[in-house]
Amino acid sequence: MTLIAGSAAKNRVKRTYKGLLVDTLIAVGTSAVLVTAIAISLILRVQPWYTPQFIIPILGLILGNSLTAISLTSNQLIENFHAQQGQIEMMLSLSARPFEAVHEQIRAAIINGMTPTLNSMLVVGIVSLPGMMTGQILAGADPTQAVRYQIVTMFLICVSSTLGCTISALLIYRRFFNDKQQFILP
Repeated sequence: MTLIAGSAAKNRVKRTYKGLLVDTLIAVGTSAVLVTAIAISLILRVQPWYTPQFIIPILGLILGNSLTAISLTSNQLIENFHAQQGQIEMMLSLSARPFEAVHEQIRAAIINGMTPTLNSMLVVGIVSLPGMMTGQILAGADPTQAVRYQIVTMFLICVSSTLGCTISALLIYRRFFNDKQQFILP
């Protein structure tokens, strides 16, 4: 699941570079696996932790949302680097460190990647009724319990998306600078 999600995130980026697949796989894999492991072991306390009934749907939810956030962040950041090459090089020539020269582009890309997740969190239960919550209610579960599960799920998705966007942006950022801290377009 993680390999397909990483590949899908890479395929949504318009301007690619050598190593983009590795970067997206690391971002998707690290964020989704870490958050799923925390959810399964600490929040749900599933024994054994690898029970397919729990791990597959939770990992699927988290991967699906993370790959969208990561692909939006990656695409926006690479586009920003290409569009603002002159500004970045000017900042570097004025003795800015590489991260100082590109931190605004990184910030804008992470915000862009997080926007769909944050928008869905704003309206869940009011405008949209997510599948997990609706399915539980239709199956006869207590609606308050279904809402609690949905809240936890939304927070897990948000944490994973935030972590994935940040990892992706930092991995991409390092690809655009060489050992001499010069800005390069791979």
